[in-house]
Amino acid sequence: MSVSLETRYLEGFVRAHEWGALQEQVSAAHEALHSGTGLGNDFLGWLSLPTDYDKAEFARIQAAAERIRQDTDIFIVIGIGGSYLGARAAIEFLKSPLYNAKKKDTPDIYFAGNSISGTALKELLELCEGRRVSVNVISKSGTTTEPAIAFRVFRDYLERTVGHEEAKKRIYATTDRAKGTLKGLADREGYETFVVPDDVGGRYSVLTAVGLLPIAVAGVDITALMQGAAEMMETCTEASFRCPAWRYAAIRYELYRAGRSIELLACYDPAFRFMAEWWKQLFGESEGKEGKGLFPASVEFTADLHSMGQYIQEGKRLMFETVVRLGPSDRQLTVPVDEADGDGLNFLAGKSLDFIRDRAMEGTLLAHTEGGVPNLIVETSGRTPADLGQLIYFFEYACGLSGYLLDVNPFDQPGVEAYKKNMFALLGKPGYEDRRAQLESKLEG
Repeated sequence: MSVSLETRYLEGFVRAHEWGALQEQVSAAHEALHSGTGLGNDFLGWLSLPTDYDKAEFARIQAAAERIRQDTDIFIVIGIGGSYLGARAAIEFLKSPLYNAKKKDTPDIYFAGNSISGTALKELLELCEGRRVSVNVISKSGTTTEPAIAFRVFRDYLERTVGHEEAKKRIYATTDRAKGTLKGLADREGYETFVVPDDVGGRYSVLTAVGLLPIAVAGVDITALMQGAAEMMETCTEASFRCPAWRYAAIRYELYRAGRSIELLACYDPAFRFMAEWWKQLFGESEGKEGKGLFPASVEFTADLHSMGQYIQEGKRLMFETVVRLGPSDRQLTVPVDEADGDGLNFLAGKSLDFIRDRAMEGTLLAHTEGGVPNLIVETSGRTPADLGQLIYFFEYACGLSGYLLDVNPFDQPGVEAYKKNMFALLGKPGYEDRRAQLESKLEG
């Protein structure tokens, strides 16, 4: 098993018998997930997804990815939230945060439709000039404002530059199986389509076509990714604290009950940056309702030790840290010897950056725990697609358990609709006229 959980830095904050006493509650949450009797039980498709997926569609994803790798220089992935975070996270984790700058035999991959910025969209269009472009638009409905705008812009760009018929071959739609604005457009135009399953919510969708197509375009072995997730799925079927996801869910719940309201996810590798963004949506959108839930935040060490380190060390005791420790770096680098030693660094000469990173991490763990901040360590043995598949499923499963421990529905997001309705109304979308008048009156007052 690649993913493990280390708890020795919890001493003095929460005892094993305290979170161990939660076995009955965690067992009940586990049973609710596997029996489908809990809140949001119509969105449990992710639970068996690593083995119970559409094999024919999976083969189509692999074939489409191969075609895109052959005929495309820039691949534009259009989506917001769960429609892009998982894919971007996986690509940066497995390939590099500098993926687009590297020499490679796969297309550059850019993500659009996750902001409302004319400058960002225009710059991306300029990057596309003179290059072969394909687009993957990801939206269950097709009406979410940010990706809908971006897709209209890029569809227009393709139709103007390569013609309507060629554009149809270069647009891939990941959307609802049978209904919705985007599905209707895809069917009329003849775009190749992939399915967002009805029973998988956006933040749990990275192991569906939502994430798998862009990840495969980047040259990742998605079969190994799914196999890793399947291994963790098998581990999570065991109803005991031998399952690391059980322990993680129980410990964070006990810390929450003890007054720790913020979970700070930390990693010492820039490649993990978007995994942290994915994790924040997963837990924030799942737990944050009914006035409950840990606030998920993230830091990238050691950089953030020079910006957030002071607050973590001596600020208000609101938080605990979950440190993700990855396996050895794919590329090793050692500090060279300088005979003059003008910078005083010869004490590190010959040492690997991995060694220095690990010592920095250990020193930080000791400082933060001694400063009153509990720490957990989630560790992987490596950085392969299988390792990542395990890590993804580990967090997803722990999140499902955590929601049920809080007695909330971890699979809906009713609060998101409030701002969407206001945005539609203020933008003048048909059907929102009364709401628009009310809102404009409030803004004027």
